[in-house]
Amino acid sequence: MSENVNVAPAEEKKQLNFVQQLVADDLAAGKNGGRLNTRFPPEPNGYLHIGHAKAICMDFGVAEMMGGTCNLRFDDTNPQKEDTEYVESIKRDIHWLGYDWGDRLYYASDYFEKLYDFAIDLIKRGMAYVDDQTSEEIAKQKGTPTVPGTHSPYRDRSVEENLDLFERMNKGEFDEGSRVLRAKIDMASSNMHFRDPIMYRIIKTPHWRTGEKWKVYPMYDFAHGQSDYFEGVTHSICTLEFVPHRPLYEYFVKLLAGDKVEEYCPRQIEFNRLNLTYTVMSKRKLLQLVKEGLVAGWDDPRMPTICGLRRRGFTPQSIKNFLDAIGYTKYEALNDISLLEHAIREDLNKNANRVSAVLDPVKVVITNYPEGKVEMLEMENNPEQENAGKHQMPFTREIYIERDDFMEDAPKKFFRMTPGKEVRLKGAYIVMCDECVKDAEGNIIEIHCTYDPDTLSGTEGGNRKVKGTLHWVSVEHAVDAEVRLYDRLFAVENPSAETERDFRELLNPDSLKVTHAKIEPYLASIAKPEDKFQFQRIGYFCVDLDSTPEHIVFNRTIGLKDSWAKAQKKG
Repeated sequence: MSENVNVAPAEEKKQLNFVQQLVADDLAAGKNGGRLNTRFPPEPNGYLHIGHAKAICMDFGVAEMMGGTCNLRFDDTNPQKEDTEYVESIKRDIHWLGYDWGDRLYYASDYFEKLYDFAIDLIKRGMAYVDDQTSEEIAKQKGTPTVPGTHSPYRDRSVEENLDLFERMNKGEFDEGSRVLRAKIDMASSNMHFRDPIMYRIIKTPHWRTGEKWKVYPMYDFAHGQSDYFEGVTHSICTLEFVPHRPLYEYFVKLLAGDKVEEYCPRQIEFNRLNLTYTVMSKRKLLQLVKEGLVAGWDDPRMPTICGLRRRGFTPQSIKNFLDAIGYTKYEALNDISLLEHAIREDLNKNANRVSAVLDPVKVVITNYPEGKVEMLEMENNPEQENAGKHQMPFTREIYIERDDFMEDAPKKFFRMTPGKEVRLKGAYIVMCDECVKDAEGNIIEIHCTYDPDTLSGTEGGNRKVKGTLHWVSVEHAVDAEVRLYDRLFAVENPSAETERDFRELLNPDSLKVTHAKIEPYLASIAKPEDKFQFQRIGYFCVDLDSTPEHIVFNRTIGLKDSWAKAQKKG
């Protein structure tokens, strides 16, 4: 076994998930010369979502844990759907999650020549043939899981004819869809994937890397295992839908490796996909949302894409913590999105500074506070951190509080501001509400209070207890900011299960609300794109990429509590 492989000692093996354990067992047995080389093989036909993050953390994570390496290989076998935009976005997402492929960046197109030569070899060995049937005819002729398929009328073409037709396919002499190259295996196999699978199809769209060189492109089942073999991949870790593909994966690799298969052969291991409530993971559906303008792009903070979660304010660590919590198994499950939300709350609670922002402001005048006076009060940045420090916040006669923190005729258990009761202004004084001022329509436009000058927080008098504490900002010093209140994109728990309705009908109409807030000057002075903060008593917010010093924009990452669950119970 290689000296750089770090396999967990026996007492720690209980902590390994089943994939990690299988890899550790292979290393301990000295398979593949003790090497560990995984790979992450995305198709560059869309942006990665949190389901891909699960695969990334496994592929790169197990290699990192056990002293191996992980390749990044783009499965660029369909030029009709691929784009360099997707390639670059995938690279960014992997780096943001904290992983790197070093000098091991590959493309399936790197192996087009070798794959084509392997296909020619199989034709010469009588193990592949050109089929002229339509895709519909081939599907019908394959039979069903309980009914054997029937042979194609072209199955017994001569080697010479198959070689000639395949070469002409690649020269562009035939129309797309008119011919395919199929492996000649077993039309009666109980595994449908063995019923003469398609190896190559005709595509005349120029490839973004190889240009006009190829007119035939390999199918995933033919390209994937061989690409793994060419690269020296030892463990091909994928999701459960590839379990029935595994025998075909091994079949092709063994044909390619020949006698050398005893020395080295990649192993396919499958784990469960990530499914989330109130979310769709289908690339096709996500692309539809983007193209139809139902979201503001792939990085819309409501999207489950990695870049969308990043823009929303999620952190790499919160995503990894969530993935560790749900684990890797061989059973499909629908995971509650509240677990993901819990993970980001925990992370930001430890790491995000506390600041004051008022999202729906109403003015409060402290009538007995001196006009023109400004006190700079110290506010704690983060009580969860020992050395987080403090910052100063101006206190003045006129302040803003949240409109729903005041009620003129309040019930008994309303512990916020109401006439005749005291509340504490966080980090400042205790105030008593005396009255409110209304406009001609009866809307409250101003609240009048008096303060107790002996109750400043941090002083001896500041220890006096009252039941309510409110956040606030100074009217004179407040800075305007745009706040985008994001919520779950879908209104139903499992939109993929709602087969009777179009998934677009299930979108949450309240998934985005925009408000204009008043924020403290300290926050305005330090806010930079992707910075994260806790707005006191409200939730966690991230500075948006659109934000500028002149126009500060925040995205709500998540509330302080799971208000969605409470609302659903009430409903």
